[in-house]
Amino acid sequence: MTQDQQQKLQQIRHSLAHLTVAAAKSLWPGTCNAIGPAIDDGFYQDFDFGTHTISEKDFPKLEKRMREILKHWKPFKEWEVSVEEARKMFANNPYKLELIEDFATKGQKITVNDPGNFLDLCRGGHSDNPKEDMKHFKLLSTAGAYWRGDEKKKMLTRIYGTAFFTDEDLQKHLTMLEEAKKRDHRKLGVELDLFTFSDLVGPGLPLWTPRGTLIRNLLNDFVWELRRARGYERVTIPHITKKDLYEKSGHWDKFKNELFRITTREEHVFAMKPMNCPHHIQIFKRQPHSYREMPQRYTETTMVYRDEQTGELSGLSRVRCITQDDAHVFCRQSQIKDEFLKVWDIIDAFYKAVGFSVLDVRLSLHDPKHFEKYLGTPELWKEAEGSLRAIATERAKQFTEAPGEAAFYGPKVDFMAHDSIGRQWQVATIQLDINMPERFDLTCVNEKGENERIVMIHAAIMGSIERFVSVLIEHHAGAFPTWLAPVQVQVLPVSTKHDRSAKKLTKLLLEAGIRVHCDDANETVGYKIRKAEKQKVPYMLVIGDKEAKLTKLAVRLRGQQKTKDMMVKKFVERVTKEIEKRK
Repeated sequence: MTQDQQQKLQQIRHSLAHLTVAAAKSLWPGTCNAIGPAIDDGFYQDFDFGTHTISEKDFPKLEKRMREILKHWKPFKEWEVSVEEARKMFANNPYKLELIEDFATKGQKITVNDPGNFLDLCRGGHSDNPKEDMKHFKLLSTAGAYWRGDEKKKMLTRIYGTAFFTDEDLQKHLTMLEEAKKRDHRKLGVELDLFTFSDLVGPGLPLWTPRGTLIRNLLNDFVWELRRARGYERVTIPHITKKDLYEKSGHWDKFKNELFRITTREEHVFAMKPMNCPHHIQIFKRQPHSYREMPQRYTETTMVYRDEQTGELSGLSRVRCITQDDAHVFCRQSQIKDEFLKVWDIIDAFYKAVGFSVLDVRLSLHDPKHFEKYLGTPELWKEAEGSLRAIATERAKQFTEAPGEAAFYGPKVDFMAHDSIGRQWQVATIQLDINMPERFDLTCVNEKGENERIVMIHAAIMGSIERFVSVLIEHHAGAFPTWLAPVQVQVLPVSTKHDRSAKKLTKLLLEAGIRVHCDDANETVGYKIRKAEKQKVPYMLVIGDKEAKLTKLAVRLRGQQKTKDMMVKKFVERVTKEIEKRK
């Protein structure tokens, strides 16, 4: 879609949040609405239903009333009101009154809107033709949400919905959502025994099983293999730091409310690290560097910690402990292009191996209208963004630009993957940082013996390993490529008299470097096959009378009903080649 189309769709979705309120208030008098924004794939609206309990069972009735009301709606009228007028208009809604007081304190204008016998508090951005534009919608789900994300405030009922320009697009999206339910990593992660959560440990803190840890390690080892070939060196840093480090870097002012803080017995304030770059800077600063030593490339896979709101946590997608495959390159201006392209090569190789052969490229820039959100000067940003634009123009077939999506310290190139059911995910990122070197006075000694200001490149291939694994699970529906599968081959003896041959074959495969499991439970072979299929094992080997001599195997491939006869040597060569080639 064009930007104009995207904006129009967002306005339609936001308008439908208002329509949801109008219908809910007519069905359940006394209902109070809070906020209702458009989001990436739809909209939501928060409600206080009082003594009523609303669930998805009420959606048909609510949608019917929405369509009845929509017939009478006209283009939204929007106008500005005084604080006193707003207080009178929304005297019975404590949530609107709280927002009004906030606007008044900040000196912001207060606007209301009305599409036809329904008044609401809103800054604007609505449908120009409600009757036609807003027809293709669907309410999807409910959830609990604390008012303003504050756990100390009341829990509200959040209703999610979606809308599109056409019914065809809506139906496609609903079909995708049904498929997404089957692929939900929270469900599959448990079924495949990859991770678990514990109430005693706490929400947002996943515990990885042996199988899940194996996948994490395979992914991380591959990233390290690619980085090592390009001159990176591993470093290690502690998990806590004095707040002074983040004050100097600028992170404290930006993120102090998202940090886990620690006060020592001596009243010193520390924080669980929410990022690694300031620490790696201290390693670089330990000694002077000649231009001959540049660039310096540091990498580390380590956890960082963010105090996320409990209501915003979601499986592996949003957690409080985030494992980053982090890297920082300290280089000269003249080396930026080469170092960016090295990382780009790593990203291309890695994502091809995990099943994303095509990545969209997004150049994330600062928002010049809100420069207060960023470090540095407009001149520094212009120079940095120009450098990245030139690199993207040369390397990418095409790319989009996204003002406002930059990190607060510099612009970046983001890589977007489309999964197997069409959803887009932001995955890898390469960021150019011209501000941290200024704040920490990072230099190298150049050919003239002078201190020359350097730049930093931040690079994450998976970013958050937790989030990336959630994407990977859903992309493959848990059926990982052979090289990533926790169990690559399941050996299935038909009966106990075949156990000896099955165990001999298992040993042979283990010695060939294949991850194999022998299911010698006293169960029917049909049941064993169903268990292996549920575990998404790539290969199943049924060992009966014909296969007991281990000359020819009956090979069952994942997702196929029929077995294929294959010589043992040929089978081993096939599987080991898939592992070696990462297929």
